[in-house]
Amino acid sequence: MAPKEEAYFKTLGPEVLQAPTMKNDNSRQKDKERKSRLSLFLTKSGSHENVSTQKKSPSNISPEAALQWSSSFEELLKHSDGVETFSQFLKTEFSEENIEFWLACEEYKTIDSDTKLLSKAKYIYTVFIESDAPKEVNIDHDTKIAIRRNLSHPTRNCFEAAQKNIYSLMKKDSFPRFLSSDIYLHLTSHIRSKGPGAPMFRRRSRSCVFNERGEATT
Repeated sequence: MAPKEEAYFKTLGPEVLQAPTMKNDNSRQKDKERKSRLSLFLTKSGSHENVSTQKKSPSNISPEAALQWSSSFEELLKHSDGVETFSQFLKTEFSEENIEFWLACEEYKTIDSDTKLLSKAKYIYTVFIESDAPKEVNIDHDTKIAIRRNLSHPTRNCFEAAQKNIYSLMKKDSFPRFLSSDIYLHLTSHIRSKGPGAPMFRRRSRSCVFNERGEATT
């Protein structure tokens, strides 16, 4: 188990390692207290730290690299700097849980240990899926029920439907706004200031010579 996840579980207590069951009033109260502790832990760790809309991405990102991200959402996700910058943008819209959930699912699919798979599944469910979770993502009720039903014996694709829904939401809704955001426009302002007809890279100069008739040729 990763140190970060282990810290989460220590905060939550041993009850998080048990498969979800039907809850009575006492267990609901305990869950509420447990989620309050987790929310406090996340806040102290900076996960829910408010981010100013004026915060800029790392200065070492070249405008040419940033401009490539605009070709597609898939292209942006191929680059770690792109994911980081997009995450900064989502924080300004208070929806950073979407990219964090997607990344958690990508990591989840690489786990080759059944024990770690179960532990990671419980973590994802508690933090992102469960009702009133500290970073609850917006997925439909049926998808939630299906994940909960498979949680005691999770497979590598048990979050696939939810991950696809969140991916589609980011691609169709958040990504177009990201391309128009101050964060992204600041990165590409140097290229855009040259105008739409300006070349992205400097062209190699070509020499000019004259023939016997005085005509210029390249």
